[in-house]
Amino acid sequence: MTRIDRYLLSQFLWLFGFFSLVLVLVYWINRAVGLFDMLIANGQSAGVFLEFSLLALPNVIRLVLPVSAFAAAVYVTNRLAAESELVAMQAQGASPARLARPVATFGLIAMLLVLALTNLLVPASLSQLAVRTSEVAQNLTARLLKDGEFLHPAEGLTFYIREITPEGEMRDIFLSDRRDPQNRVDYTAASALLLRSDGAPTLVMRDGLIQSLAPEGQRLATTAFQSFTYDMTGLMQAGGDRDVEPEDLSTWELLSRTEAVARRTDTPVPEVLSEVHSRFTQAIKALSAPLLGFAILMSAGFSRFGMWRQILAAIGAVVAMEALDAAAADMAERGPDLWGLRYIPALVALALACGLLWRAGRPGRAPKQPPASGQDDGPNGGRDDGADDGPDDPSNARAGHVPGTGVTGAAEPARDGASHRGPARADAAAARPRDQAAGGPA
Repeated sequence: MTRIDRYLLSQFLWLFGFFSLVLVLVYWINRAVGLFDMLIANGQSAGVFLEFSLLALPNVIRLVLPVSAFAAAVYVTNRLAAESELVAMQAQGASPARLARPVATFGLIAMLLVLALTNLLVPASLSQLAVRTSEVAQNLTARLLKDGEFLHPAEGLTFYIREITPEGEMRDIFLSDRRDPQNRVDYTAASALLLRSDGAPTLVMRDGLIQSLAPEGQRLATTAFQSFTYDMTGLMQAGGDRDVEPEDLSTWELLSRTEAVARRTDTPVPEVLSEVHSRFTQAIKALSAPLLGFAILMSAGFSRFGMWRQILAAIGAVVAMEALDAAAADMAERGPDLWGLRYIPALVALALACGLLWRAGRPGRAPKQPPASGQDDGPNGGRDDGADDGPDDPSNARAGHVPGTGVTGAAEPARDGASHRGPARADAAAARPRDQAAGGPA
């Protein structure tokens, strides 16, 4: 790798890191606000919020990397052109294809990063995120143990705790179950503990009273108890477990056990295959996007007005590539044999970039001018530099043509009267001084 390659690659990588950091922060803050409200409202700690944020970060980076790679390539190329660095490199004999070598290296680095994210980090993080989401949804201690507040964990349920001791014991409990319109039941207890038996949460109440009100006849039945166990599974109906999705599973599992994964996730087989191949097409887009942006900017000639038209064209090309990718994904999910459509948009963008670079390295030649009528083809393109034009040609006198030199200028006005004489009188006037010098005065 030459010094120019290292210089360009360092510029691309520096801007790539900067744009990635900015976009990740913007995207992460946008999602973190809703996540923070949801977790804190359910009684979770700041540590759980940070854990969820870190688990969601790989997927955010996966979405951002192709965009930041394209932005870095376009920004650096435009800056090099504005500062005439590209002109200096091309003046040294570097063709657009030669200058694209560090761009291709930069695109390969971005592609490897996206491959590692889509096939390793993102499935692992999403799988762990699904597990933690299920655990948080089933964590009744965090959702219910709020003393001094009337809580409504599900429709038709009201829960109240007067005090919670440091040991986790609840005192003065009130639980109202109105989910059955034909039978309303209220539970009161002096103390209670929240336990988990066989994976099901249960509330063990002590020294309490059960009051059951039947609408028919308005009868109230009361039952005192010393110990009573209440199944709290109904309180979890509002949260529920998160179903496993194909994106939560590894690439190897999706490829080797496609039908089993389809049954497990209740997803059609074409959608499972589309998910697998989308992980590879995203990596190819991380390579083709910066190359396409660089090629479109390099295909433009020098302009004092900058490259804003080419920048808009590059953005439009990437948007069109994403639109084609979405259409190809929709078509690939219609049949198990259509997964190859997922690769077409990224490969077309890559081929277009290569074609533009080849075209930029072979500028068109100016068309050859045909010889003028009445002139012979000579070594100077139809003119013999005044060989056929004598000094007496009126057109030469009017145009200021200098015979034998090929220089044409504006004719100067005559300074003496000899210039107004005809050809014969001018020759006689020129010969008279020579006769006088040879023979003396007549």
